[in-house]
Amino acid sequence: MINFNVPPFTGKEFDYMKEAVAQEKICGDGPFTRKCSDKIEELTGTAKCLLTTSCTHATELAALLVDLKEGDEVILPSYTFVSTANAFVLRGAVPVFVDIRPDTMNIDEKLIEYAVTERTRVIAPVHYAGVGCEMDAIMDIAKRHSLTVVEDAAQAIMASYKGKPLGTFGEFGCFSFHETKNLSMGEGGALLIRDEKDVEQAEIYREKGTDRSKYFRGQVDKYRWQDQGSSYLPSDMNAAYLYAQLEMAEEITRARMERWNQYLELLTPLAEAGKIELPYIPEHCTHNAHMFYLKTKDMEERSRLIDFLKGKNILSVFHYVPLHSAPAGRKFGRFHGEDRYTTKESERLLRLPLFYKLTADQVEYIAEQVKAFYR
Repeated sequence: MINFNVPPFTGKEFDYMKEAVAQEKICGDGPFTRKCSDKIEELTGTAKCLLTTSCTHATELAALLVDLKEGDEVILPSYTFVSTANAFVLRGAVPVFVDIRPDTMNIDEKLIEYAVTERTRVIAPVHYAGVGCEMDAIMDIAKRHSLTVVEDAAQAIMASYKGKPLGTFGEFGCFSFHETKNLSMGEGGALLIRDEKDVEQAEIYREKGTDRSKYFRGQVDKYRWQDQGSSYLPSDMNAAYLYAQLEMAEEITRARMERWNQYLELLTPLAEAGKIELPYIPEHCTHNAHMFYLKTKDMEERSRLIDFLKGKNILSVFHYVPLHSAPAGRKFGRFHGEDRYTTKESERLLRLPLFYKLTADQVEYIAEQVKAFYR
């Protein structure tokens, strides 16, 4: 069976985890946590990276830092994971969903400004499949309306827009290191902070509302409860696991790109014959091969293809059910404008296996079975 996903593993993870244990510092903000944060800052150029227990918690931290009030509004795509909306709903904000572009599956930047009201506080673009949203346009809208941008870059580490790493445009960017991501610590994430002025408050929220981070740096003689907060720190053993992959981030990305490009080459004839649609990558975007998807004619055809591939020992999956159509989406948010593409495109999208150490032979076999289905 070719699994849809196999968590990345480089071979150094256990050595670093043993090292973390030997240093007798396995709680949050230990040596490997700091190494990971330093490495992400080096890779992205962000002012500060704070490792978190998940991308969900990174987004919740960003929502805290924005200081949302009950009834404030956040503009985001409906085609995303629940955490993108939940982080703001927990602060009493209203998710305002707008339609996506059918080519990249990202939020349609041309529709954002129509959704802005006097209650709008945040734009939360989601870089689907590690392909950048149109950040120039989004940042321009945010500047003109005095809005904060929180990038959901869960899938986007090692990807960029016009040469600048995704997650570093907005005031805050959020990475995921879940086991399904290009780099993994099982469960984990990171908050990228663009401006130094936000770092101290972020550390307080992340450390249970205390100034414990300053205490460990010797800046205060004891730490005290300063504000609201929670425990968003991952274990240093998890960070040790991640660090082994951060060291090899470029190699892992390169290996994934080879398989992604192989899929593209092998399946292009089917696309040219009008049987399927393949991913579109804008020229000014450098993606990270987070996923390879194709689009079928409709949901019924997609279901038949999934079943066909399963019969050939290949696990393929669809992705998000649009949030605005879910019970909580109807309860907490609203869709602005017309749903021209969000639902229709989500029902056609099918993700093929893609992971570090997926072999060329496996990709060739998968592509051949997709072709066999359409024959």
